[in-house]
Amino acid sequence: MATDIKKTAHALDAASVIGLLPDRPRVLALGEPTHGEEALLDVRNELFFRLVDEAGYRTVAMESDCMKGLLVDDWVTHGTGTLDEAMERGFSHGWGASRANRELVRWMRAYNDGRPLPGRVRFAGIDGPLEMAGADSPRQALTALHAALAAHLDPDLLPCTAATLDRLIGDDARWTAPDLGSEPSLSVGRTAEADRLRLLAHDLAALLDTEAPHLVSAARPEELDRVRLYARTATGLLRYHAAMADPSPLRLARLCAVRDDMMARGLLAAADRGPVLVHAHNSHLQRDKSSMTMGGAPLEWWSAGALVSERLGGEYAFLATALGTLRHQGVDVPPPGTVEGLLYALPGDRCLVDPAALSGALGPGLPAPRTSPWFGYATLDPAHLPAIDGVVFVRDVPAG
Repeated sequence: MATDIKKTAHALDAASVIGLLPDRPRVLALGEPTHGEEALLDVRNELFFRLVDEAGYRTVAMESDCMKGLLVDDWVTHGTGTLDEAMERGFSHGWGASRANRELVRWMRAYNDGRPLPGRVRFAGIDGPLEMAGADSPRQALTALHAALAAHLDPDLLPCTAATLDRLIGDDARWTAPDLGSEPSLSVGRTAEADRLRLLAHDLAALLDTEAPHLVSAARPEELDRVRLYARTATGLLRYHAAMADPSPLRLARLCAVRDDMMARGLLAAADRGPVLVHAHNSHLQRDKSSMTMGGAPLEWWSAGALVSERLGGEYAFLATALGTLRHQGVDVPPPGTVEGLLYALPGDRCLVDPAALSGALGPGLPAPRTSPWFGYATLDPAHLPAIDGVVFVRDVPAG
């Protein structure tokens, strides 16, 4: 079996990736099976650097707060602020402390220095301003949306004043109070004020669409992109807060679905500028339905990748990353009968494998997925191989 796979295993580089696919995708999704490993971020960086030079990719998108990400994009695109500010304030989930993320941002700024604006590389956060345990107040996105529209439109066209939004939002602390993630009764997401805000957010977003011909002529393209981001974020956050207040058994699955829908919308917006490499967890990028267990309950939802794939068809491609060992987390050499075990027998530290060839090597009966002793590493499900465009295998992931 290993001999057959050796014939189809490629070096992990931009040429091999593009050569494996029928066409250059508008969205190339590189998934990871665990978070926080610098070695996997190095793989992403090296691939993006080559994709920029060899395949015309101009945006890297990450599973990070879309509002914070504007600070990173300002730094890499225009040199606004400093590198330290971009890293400290431009990432969520603590990812600004990553060495590899810092190297990525530094490289992007150096690439853009002195280059005409249309040829510069861009950064996009595609996650919402949220975590599974809670979400930000809608104030920042909603007031920014209102202010941007008020700057270009007749005030009578707006559905409310800024003072009305401020009154309805109230104290930001009530949107972000502790324990909201586990106790729906504490959420303000379905109060009369929140319901009114949700309607106003959608009215403001609709106004952005109905006044598009005027706004396109009145605002710079980059400014208009940001107004659209504010609209997506404001409406998405209010939907997320409404789901947080849901007492039904489907509450957690709905939170996952709303989050991935926000990610999908952000990714599609980034792709409107040109080809994008997006890096996020496999579960956010796969075409198959995503699932996990939380609080002892199984959850299922459609990921951002599934939603974008349905929209873009062949212009979306998904590379799933699988690992051999993660010894500092207790993940040792994979059993030989698993997908990871078959890949572990290949020479080299990294490779790219055609999933069809991998399925053929596994034989007619698919093996059970590898069992991970650590909850933070999601193994590759062999049943997902038909919906994967390429498998990136990293043999041994060192600590640090």
